[in-house]
Amino acid sequence: MGLLEWGLLLLLSVLWGGSFFFSKVALAELPPFTVVLGRVAIAAAALYVYLRATGRTIPGSGDVWRAFFGMGLLNNLIPFSLIFWGQTAIASGLASILNATTPIFSILVAHLLTADEKMTPQKIAGVLLGVVGVVVLMSGSAFAGNGPPLWALVACLGAALSYGFAGTFGRRFRRMGIAPAVGAFGQTAATTVMMLPLVALVDAPWGLAAPHLVTIGALLALALISTALAYIIFFHILSVGGAINSSLVTLLIPVSAILLGSLVLGERLSSSHFLGMALIALGLLSIDGRIFAMLRRAPAT
Repeated sequence: MGLLEWGLLLLLSVLWGGSFFFSKVALAELPPFTVVLGRVAIAAAALYVYLRATGRTIPGSGDVWRAFFGMGLLNNLIPFSLIFWGQTAIASGLASILNATTPIFSILVAHLLTADEKMTPQKIAGVLLGVVGVVVLMSGSAFAGNGPPLWALVACLGAALSYGFAGTFGRRFRRMGIAPAVGAFGQTAATTVMMLPLVALVDAPWGLAAPHLVTIGALLALALISTALAYIIFFHILSVGGAINSSLVTLLIPVSAILLGSLVLGERLSSSHFLGMALIALGLLSIDGRIFAMLRRAPAT
């Protein structure tokens, strides 16, 4: 990945870091499946307008739409539902930290299912450094108060596993010549179709009370900023950097959440936060391979 992709990775971490906050606000009044449907349906509508405005063609091939439905299942329906369900019982920060285990699952899935993204010592070392950094971040504030229920933790870990499969599955979009924005629209549109009967059966949204403006605003931000825009960026990174590199954004999401809390809410960073961020940065450098290249180029003295 080049400098542009690393910059986009940082931006994506902020957008997806905000998604945990926006969803937590929306879940105060709306059930999880309804929030998932609102997120993907609004995002799909926004992406459709964007594609039409930019003159891009929406493919009609059956093979392409089967890929969209597969990606929508692995990258939207399953992980969104599990994370939002888990967030009904645990803090959004803890959910984002559990989500940071995605690179571990991505490496295992890519190793088993691809020929060109096998596990290497530097990737393993980088992921371990990142995970240690996440643990250090978590030690500062994640487990304040009563312990979280096990089912909520397992739900968020299940979402990370699904994201691991999605990263490898999404590689086919590049081979099929699908532009990032088209891929983002396809998967959100496909997820909307799959979510409609599920929401009707489980949530019966027509019987829910009308949400407040704050909830509506959070849902719009979740759909437009943290989904539509974020997916365009994600698919570009996926097409250039591969499944494992694109999954590294999950290691940065807890970092961006802490930074946003400091800048917007006036929260203070502790030494454990800075140490965790440093370990995560070292992990990214290790997986990227540049730290080893720099060591090899260093003078023998």
